[in-house]
Amino acid sequence: MEGRPAGHFVIADKEHSVIDLQNVVKAFDSVKAVDGVSFAAKPGEIFGLIGPNGAGKTTTIRMIMNILAPDSGSIMLDGKMLTESDKARIGYLPEERGLYKKMKVGDMLAFLAEIKGADKAKSSARADEWLKRFDIYEWKGRKIEELSKGMAQKVQFIGTVAHDPDIMLFDEPFSGLDPVSQDLLLDALLELKRAGKTVLFSTHIMDHAERICERIFLMNHGKEVASGSLAEVKARFGSDAARIEYDGDASFVASLPYVSATREFPRWMEVELKGEDAADRLYRDLAGRLRMRRFELLEPSLHSIFIRLVGGDTAEAGQREALHV
Repeated sequence: MEGRPAGHFVIADKEHSVIDLQNVVKAFDSVKAVDGVSFAAKPGEIFGLIGPNGAGKTTTIRMIMNILAPDSGSIMLDGKMLTESDKARIGYLPEERGLYKKMKVGDMLAFLAEIKGADKAKSSARADEWLKRFDIYEWKGRKIEELSKGMAQKVQFIGTVAHDPDIMLFDEPFSGLDPVSQDLLLDALLELKRAGKTVLFSTHIMDHAERICERIFLMNHGKEVASGSLAEVKARFGSDAARIEYDGDASFVASLPYVSATREFPRWMEVELKGEDAADRLYRDLAGRLRMRRFELLEPSLHSIFIRLVGGDTAEAGQREALHV
């Protein structure tokens, strides 16, 4: 990774917001895709814009990129309105991928860096480094159309970061990747953070957000549902939980008076609890009816909070997702 040019923001200034949205609104016909959204992403952090499909995440990112204009509210970059010249500082991976199928991988990456005004030799070296890291360097001379969906996704990611931008926006970056490639990408995002980059990514996969995000903004139907650091969100919206592995019939657990929800899998389950002594009561009740192989207390998961806050609210999902919001 190359050093940051003089004049860019100072990473140590944690009060400074790189991306700042205030009361942003965007409507399409009768649907408010984004409805009064406010958040700020700080230097050198990974910020998660999370929510179900159709929540307004893509529209929000497109407005940050100035592809769409907000109907009202403000979007600032380093305290100023975004200009076309600022876009060279931004790496953007859209939800709807776009690569020229007849171009060779190396030529495609060189082109993407060139339109951002990057130094050709430096961007080429960075692209080669990422190609090797993602184990697709030998495909550099092959055409995009010869790649698998997952390989093309990796190339698109490399094209997003090869010009060494300060700010990176990834819209559903894990789409189309197998679990191994997803882990590679998660590690790559953490490396970008360590290099001082500001990373904002959208996802509806809570496990990914929980693994790498410092702060999150959960939205649904265009509005804020919860926001803050993971610890703050868990303290406010989470509940105590237990994971049990067992042999036997555990169907009775969901009906226990101190159990608020369960996630059941073959031979194990996660149980959300309510009440100060709920964990002790659960352990006693299980011991008499199941053969337990494991009983572990857990902190609230982002997945369970997501399900509680937006899981049952799907009435408008199809309409909003059709609008690609």
